[in-house]
Amino acid sequence: MDKLSIQGGQPLKGEITITGAKNAALPILCAGLLSAEPVTLRNLPDLQDVRTILKILAQMGLKGTFPNPENRSVVILDGSDIHTPEASYDLVKTMRASILVLGPLLARFGHAKVSLPGGCAIGARPVDQHIKGLKAMGADIHIEHGYIEAKFGKNPNALVGAKILTDMITVTGTENLMMAAVLAEGETVLENAAREPEVTDLAELLIKMGAKISGIGTDRLVIQGVKKLHGAEHSIIADRIETGTFMCAAGAMGEIGADLMIKNARPDTLEAVIDKLREAGLQIELGKDWIHVKMSQRPKAVSFRTSEYPAFPTDMQAQFMAMNAVAMGTSRVTETIFENRFMHVQELNRLGAQIVIEGNTAITEGVDGLSGAIVMATDLRASASLVIAGLAAQGETIVDRIYHLDRGYDRMERKLAAVGANIVRMK
Repeated sequence: MDKLSIQGGQPLKGEITITGAKNAALPILCAGLLSAEPVTLRNLPDLQDVRTILKILAQMGLKGTFPNPENRSVVILDGSDIHTPEASYDLVKTMRASILVLGPLLARFGHAKVSLPGGCAIGARPVDQHIKGLKAMGADIHIEHGYIEAKFGKNPNALVGAKILTDMITVTGTENLMMAAVLAEGETVLENAAREPEVTDLAELLIKMGAKISGIGTDRLVIQGVKKLHGAEHSIIADRIETGTFMCAAGAMGEIGADLMIKNARPDTLEAVIDKLREAGLQIELGKDWIHVKMSQRPKAVSFRTSEYPAFPTDMQAQFMAMNAVAMGTSRVTETIFENRFMHVQELNRLGAQIVIEGNTAITEGVDGLSGAIVMATDLRASASLVIAGLAAQGETIVDRIYHLDRGYDRMERKLAAVGANIVRMK
């Protein structure tokens, strides 16, 4: 099993290029199921989760071709020969996002069979909102033997537009229902819709494919169904979480120093994170598609609560905690999205951090320095926080189980090594 060895205490200086967003790529790849015509995607990240979803889609008959096999950032999807509208457990169990095939399969083919998903162990992510929305659009849905089986119900020819109010804001729920609604008969209104940039990115691709969607970027999406979608070309949005992760790494370096030019970024999707990093003491300059960060002093502790976009993202919570571990002062971080998202705390404490958990709040007393140790990644963002802590710590840190990291970061160790970090991958 791969591990990372990090010799901490090295300044970070140079350029880092951000890849496409994992959380935009997964639904966008599933959108390839909605059309029989080719969909060309650019800026695709080469991640384990992306490879898994491509395997799931290939099992159904959706072909993904890389024009240049050496470059996996451009893929052409061909959905003209879907033969099995089914996603089996053996692949779905590794990632929850595979539920995103349900809406497009049902909308285009009239039936779908999808295994209940797995993925990171960070708490409940109910698929009941997806099911509730599809039922409102007339689908007939049963859960048997661990599979969701869905088919057209009251209308044998198509899903039917409906007004859907979800009980909670759900990103994948919004994406699934939006993909289903674009081929439904009539108008669908999604109330309480997620506003994340990744949802907007999916909507923009669907519009290029011929969908009629208004209200993009708001919590009320109005979708006029069309008979069919055509092919399109689309470049996937830059990964705001990867961007934020490297900015936190710069912040955690404190007096060791960091001077990073982050390219191919989208600062406009990271306002809450940038505000908090400035509060921590980072010097930040912004361009349209770049961010320049400098750090030369110990960071100041920053407190926040996670919430849905445009508030502070849950996917940045662990990385900030790594920076808070070496900051001046005490911080309080309240997690409101996932109930089991503090698994990195005990690992950070192994490196010398002083963090205690009270319910859904983690209280961090900043320490003068961390010291290297063997730690274990427990989920995707937790593993990124351990890498950040390892970069700031004295001595060697070994981060085990980095398959979690590979699910969401495209060769993170290479990018860090290129800006001065002493980090290597080991078996």
